[in-house]
Amino acid sequence: MATLFIIATPIGNLGDITFRALEILKTVDIVACEDTRRTLQLLNHFGVKARLISCRARNELMASRKILEVLDEGGNAAFASDAGTPGLSDPGSVLVRATREAGYSVIPIPGPSAFAALVSIAGGLDKSVLFEGFLSPKPGRRRSRLAELLETHEGFILYESPFRIVKLMKDLADLEGERYACLGREMTKLHEEYLSGSVLEILGQLSARERQLGEFSLYVSGKKSGKLLE
Repeated sequence: MATLFIIATPIGNLGDITFRALEILKTVDIVACEDTRRTLQLLNHFGVKARLISCRARNELMASRKILEVLDEGGNAAFASDAGTPGLSDPGSVLVRATREAGYSVIPIPGPSAFAALVSIAGGLDKSVLFEGFLSPKPGRRRSRLAELLETHEGFILYESPFRIVKLMKDLADLEGERYACLGREMTKLHEEYLSGSVLEILGQLSARERQLGEFSLYVSGKKSGKLLE
């Protein structure tokens, strides 16, 4: 049966691509990608030649129809977002749904994920962790949603840009500054960095910098910032 493969790609370090992902990318008839330029860089690095088609948030339904044409002819296809696992704050869900509704197989090719990577080193003690991704850039909506997330008393993961990370941390500090958190910056890349402690402690470190660089992933625990070995 014709198959659509959903491929996780590196969030920074290209060495994180899996052998299986490369084999799939070499053999499929078409590769749908969030940004053809980004995916082309990845493919060129590993000497992989493939037919690419843009499939981003604004054209995902139209691109899905083109992918289905390939599957209708008996070919196989793959989808890769810019970085990480598709469907987590990235396009892919529309393509997956349309493919399944058309009766074709959809297979995940697991690999890099900013969400999983941050959880693995956060040191959180929560039994469950919510994935929220990017909050609204509007201050009122952002603060309202943060309050709702904090009230669950479960851990949660947020993504944020360098332009709004301090605003996000200030909102968190105003709502509940003693919550334990872990902030990842430029994960797996050359200048990767991790800050952990209470929200107030992390805000203090960020506020001391002239500017913020890189993309951020933030883990916030459902528990306060008590030390385990006190």
